[in-house]
Amino acid sequence: MKRFFVLLLAFAAWGVCAQDFDSAKLDKYFALLEKEDKAMLSVAIVDGGEPVYQRSIGFADVASGRKAGADTQYRVGSITKVFTAVMIFQLIEEEKLSLDTPLSTFFPDIKNAGAITIGMLLSHRSGLHNFTNLPAYRTYMTSPRSKAEMLSVFEALEADFPPGTDTRYSNTGYVLLGYIIEELGNDSYASQLQSRIVKKAGLKRTAYGDAIDVEQGQANSYYYDGGWQPATETNMSVPHGAGAVISTPTDVATFLTALFEGKLVSSSSLAMMKRVQKGLGHGLFPFPFYERTLWGHNGSIDGFASQSGYFEMGNVAFALTANGVNYTLNEISVAVLSIYFGLPYELPDFSKEPVTLSESQLSGYEGTYSSDAIPLKITLTVKDGILMAQATGQNAFPLTAFSPTEFQFEPAGIVMMFKSSGKENEKPAFDLLQGGGKYPFVRE
Repeated sequence: MKRFFVLLLAFAAWGVCAQDFDSAKLDKYFALLEKEDKAMLSVAIVDGGEPVYQRSIGFADVASGRKAGADTQYRVGSITKVFTAVMIFQLIEEEKLSLDTPLSTFFPDIKNAGAITIGMLLSHRSGLHNFTNLPAYRTYMTSPRSKAEMLSVFEALEADFPPGTDTRYSNTGYVLLGYIIEELGNDSYASQLQSRIVKKAGLKRTAYGDAIDVEQGQANSYYYDGGWQPATETNMSVPHGAGAVISTPTDVATFLTALFEGKLVSSSSLAMMKRVQKGLGHGLFPFPFYERTLWGHNGSIDGFASQSGYFEMGNVAFALTANGVNYTLNEISVAVLSIYFGLPYELPDFSKEPVTLSESQLSGYEGTYSSDAIPLKITLTVKDGILMAQATGQNAFPLTAFSPTEFQFEPAGIVMMFKSSGKENEKPAFDLLQGGGKYPFVRE
């Protein structure tokens, strides 16, 4: 149940609109992923409130050979947090609480409850430790847990920092927000999800999850180990308002569209949901795609992984919901959006195999590189026989060699192609390829 960012390094001109995007290329891309066992998923794009593309690959249930389809429900993990945040803002608009209401109003035994506000819970600034990071979490995650049992876990947590002084992603805060929705609405989260969001947004296959039922069109989840293997199944009483929603990508994209069209909360509430501190808003967060910004969330629970986003400029929403991933979902999102908007995108070649290069071969590439095309420097160093890259202001990442001159960082879809004209005393240089763009870098 963690967040993600689509990493793209430069700007690009935008291409075609929905009416004439290359759907055949998208179909070919997903056929390739399915053939190579890279993912089992469903994807949807909603443009102007209307579904314009849907594709499903892989199995909802591997054992029975049941294929996934447009109506297959997936656990969407932390995309649940957007649903939870919307219902909290609805309660604020109903004057049943405010962003400044202290957590102690509801749960006084939580450490620092008097200083933690609803706004801090929404924006991950409460200091409450993320309970899913605790070693004990995996000992009970698949078993039913009562509210009292979960509260006892939360009450024992030590604070990560004083409330309001920092930002750190915490599922704990959103489980508590789910409980607050139930208390103020005098009804279950599941019931209020239906009345407050599902009916208003016209969703068809969205609900609070229970034990997975393949016969009801729900997907099991898997991990890849020479083949698709069954993953764990978290009991949904545990993630609650932080990660218990099940849905389809069409419903998720339709939900985001309804939210931004003002069908669920007021414009002032939506503006607050988008108010960002250290990368996180109050239920939404931004991530870049070239010069545009998407607002959305991602999700991860058991073998499920999901991504979603909404472009205010253009009224376009997309969602990916996967029940098995043997590739980077971030790269799949980049491919979907690039092809949809008519940006250059080359289909991946999965036939390549990594190669091993000597320390001396790798050390020849060490140094700091800059580009006239991007206001960003990339430093290359060798560590433990691996060429590491670090861009300005970012963490270092390992590069995989596919030849003496080609290196990749698959999670961000980055390819570095080193080149030489054969001239004496020439500085090392490479072309960085990402998202269809090509950017030349030269060592300083």
